[in-house]
Amino acid sequence: MIEKNYQPADIESRMSRVWEESGAFKAGRPERKGAAPFSIVIPPPNVTGSLHMGHALNNTLQDVLCRFERMRGRDVLWQPGTDHAGIATQMVVERQLMERQEPGRRDLGRAKFLERVWQWKAESGDTIVNQLKRLGASCDWSRERFTMDEGLSRAVVKVFVELHREGLIYKDKRLVNWDPKLLTAISDLEVEQVEVKGSLWHLRYPIEGKPFNPDDPASFIVVATTRPETMLGDTAVAVHPENERLGHLIGQHVILPLVGRRIPIIGDDYADPEKGSGAVKITPAHDFNDFEVGKRHGLPQINVFDREGCLNLVDNEDYLRGLPEGAQQFAEELHQVERFAARKRIVERLESFGFLEKIEPNVHTVPHGDRSGVVIEPFLTDQWYVDAHTLAQPAIAAVRSGATTFVPKNWEKTYYEWMENIQPWCISRQLWWGHQIPAWYGPDGKVFVAETEEEAVGHALGYYVEQEVITEEQGREMAEDPAKREGFIVRDEDVLDTWFSSGLWAFSTLGWPDETPEVQRYYPTNTLVTGFDIIFFWVARMMMLSLHFMKEVPFSIVYIHALVRDEKGAKMSKSKGNVIDPLNLIEKFGADALRFTLSAMAAQGRDIKLAESRVDGYRSFATKLWNSCRFAEMNGAAIPAGFAPKEAKETLNRWIMHETALATREVTEAIEAYRFNDAANAIYRFVWNVYCDWYVELTKPLLMGEDGPAKTETRGMIAWVRDEILKLLHPFMPFITEELWSVTARRDQMLVLTDWPLKAPSISPEQIAMSLATPTDPLIPPALLVPESVPFSDPAAEAEIGWLVDLLSTVRSVKAEMNIPPSTLTPLVLVGASAETKDRAQRWSDVAKRMARLSEISFADTTPDGAVQLLVRGEAVAIPLKGVVDVAAERTRLEKELGKADADIKRADAKLSNEKFVANAKEEVVEEEKEKREAAVARREKILEALERLKKAS
Repeated sequence: MIEKNYQPADIESRMSRVWEESGAFKAGRPERKGAAPFSIVIPPPNVTGSLHMGHALNNTLQDVLCRFERMRGRDVLWQPGTDHAGIATQMVVERQLMERQEPGRRDLGRAKFLERVWQWKAESGDTIVNQLKRLGASCDWSRERFTMDEGLSRAVVKVFVELHREGLIYKDKRLVNWDPKLLTAISDLEVEQVEVKGSLWHLRYPIEGKPFNPDDPASFIVVATTRPETMLGDTAVAVHPENERLGHLIGQHVILPLVGRRIPIIGDDYADPEKGSGAVKITPAHDFNDFEVGKRHGLPQINVFDREGCLNLVDNEDYLRGLPEGAQQFAEELHQVERFAARKRIVERLESFGFLEKIEPNVHTVPHGDRSGVVIEPFLTDQWYVDAHTLAQPAIAAVRSGATTFVPKNWEKTYYEWMENIQPWCISRQLWWGHQIPAWYGPDGKVFVAETEEEAVGHALGYYVEQEVITEEQGREMAEDPAKREGFIVRDEDVLDTWFSSGLWAFSTLGWPDETPEVQRYYPTNTLVTGFDIIFFWVARMMMLSLHFMKEVPFSIVYIHALVRDEKGAKMSKSKGNVIDPLNLIEKFGADALRFTLSAMAAQGRDIKLAESRVDGYRSFATKLWNSCRFAEMNGAAIPAGFAPKEAKETLNRWIMHETALATREVTEAIEAYRFNDAANAIYRFVWNVYCDWYVELTKPLLMGEDGPAKTETRGMIAWVRDEILKLLHPFMPFITEELWSVTARRDQMLVLTDWPLKAPSISPEQIAMSLATPTDPLIPPALLVPESVPFSDPAAEAEIGWLVDLLSTVRSVKAEMNIPPSTLTPLVLVGASAETKDRAQRWSDVAKRMARLSEISFADTTPDGAVQLLVRGEAVAIPLKGVVDVAAERTRLEKELGKADADIKRADAKLSNEKFVANAKEEVVEEEKEKREAAVARREKILEALERLKKAS
């Protein structure tokens, strides 16, 4: 029996246990041995993380697909797992050590520290997994993987070694994003661009051969910089070759102020003649653009910083090379001075020597570490790289050929832009937590890459015997006795970027490099659901590595979901204080309400503006569903033995069959096309508007009448439609639907494993991909969707009940529009009605009077005077207003409302036509104005329609 009140917390905890204990989510269930597989790999959340709104959206959409395909009879594997999150995890454990006043990382040493990390993982690493379960994620939790588990670690090592052997992994000295606090290279994704109010320093660089005179512009060239401390590493000044004012200086030299280094003036397109002075300083070791300019011109790379962001000048051969006498003293003065303190001292000295022309305030973006919060330095170091350009070519071709399709398709352009301009991928990190790079260095620095230390030792001994560094006898002794080779080769201390291991996720999680049954059955996967911000960092890298090692694309569809913003359209951030915690929403409204909200708002290519009121609204929807099932139960609704919906005799019951078939098809097609919002809104409209508001209401006279075949049939139909609704809603609201399924009748199996109302269409992945490429067309041709468990359509039943619903809806709407109180009874006149319409009106007269608050229904050949005329399915209907509405007063009211709407439109137009407002206002503020205008325009149109009706009625 259904409880009186809907309590999501009780239901959700109970249903979670039922699913887990039954093994409902397990892939490879015996009864599905011959079923077609459907597999998705979860974007692995950081093991340090907790559920945020992006996770909630991402995993809700994946779960909708998995529950949908599972109900369609497929063998579903939703592969779960977590990422070891190198920097984040190391920081968490270091913070824990500090809070407990225990020895720090350096004091513990690498081995002991890693023991503590694994201990933390065992104690706290399941937080995000438990939260995903609370959301209702139907992953096969028995197969959970971790990027640092033994199997995945073996895959990582194998891939590194093979790519190195093929020349696709190598070591090089290049610029990286360097975090001076964490002392490691970091990826672009871990860099936040922060807008700061800074300065632009304009510096005078003396031209060689001319006495420097601050008052003589011909004696110097001016460059501008936001980072004057990096000037110590300048190796050129660039001028655009077509710069009419400065072009004649190309080929000459300047003397670097304070330092005395002679550096060339070069011609390069990088220098914008219209920007600043037209000349730019080139510091190849401290700027990514300058690095490329330096490569083009063969410039020296002079790194003037150390790992901690302090000046490193003493004994810096690159810096001191070719400098005049006295340079050593200057180097000693600034050596080990922190970069921003050095900036201040350098600017002061430049000013004192006349080299500072001016300082301008300058708002610009400065890269900060998302974990450390400190300013990131472009830093020249030796790192390990992947030849991403070579690996990218098959990955580009795979998308161009349609082997992998992006949804929405416009994201393919972003993918191509990144992939076609791809740079070498820096994969080494100066951390302890992670996959330690399988490379060992010999006494002369030669590197030996191997899957195991024993293998590396074998390579090294063979090499050094051949080079006669050691004798064959020494080599044999060292091979046999590990003690004798202690320290002979030393392992690289760096670890691999976490994106390297997660790049193998689509196949390593299935057991590769072993030839497991899972690899054979579930690879390639079907769909990847992810955010746009990691198309490059994860999607592209999975494409590259999967194609290289598996020779197939890792997934056929990449669905890119939008961003969840706050209700005003602002991006959520802790600093703004507008972060919405999904766990709080689950506590307050239930997981089903949150899931349905996110699904209903997940329109392709459109960000979600999430307001708590929307979640509250869908909690009300869940309550409506709950109460409709209680109504059915209290009225004896049950499916009798041998009940066949398509044999129903009552027009009303045949109509609801017809509507159920339409809703089922609409929901099915929308999920197939990844139009989650259309699917959710279709089932919402069907449940609330069609089933609850109309069908249940229209059945009440039958249910309250005498027992008989009509009443029995109606009870059966109510229960049957209820069951179809629970099936259609299950992917979106799994908890409440599973609960209602379990308590409304004796069932053979749980709802999660029950058949979907429509069988899977006979359509190939290629047809689906082609259909996705043309989103204006229906994804699946209607001819391929032959409903077998849904009864046939009944146009005659739809014509009759549809007419009644349209009539009542139109009358209600106009009465509300005319400000007629709901309690007021009004007459209704059917003008020039056909015989068929007259018959319908007479059959449904009592129902229409009750539901539309009508005093009478009559027929006439012409519209009565003083009546509002409406059209219902092509026939005229009139509502006489005499004695019901004060037409003059109503016209005055509507004209006043029209004035307000016009004023709102004018106000919005004034703002949106103001270029300064559009350029300077926050994106969400501009968007809000556009929405206000759209709402005002829609309101204006409705008012004009009402005024036109009044005009005709007067």
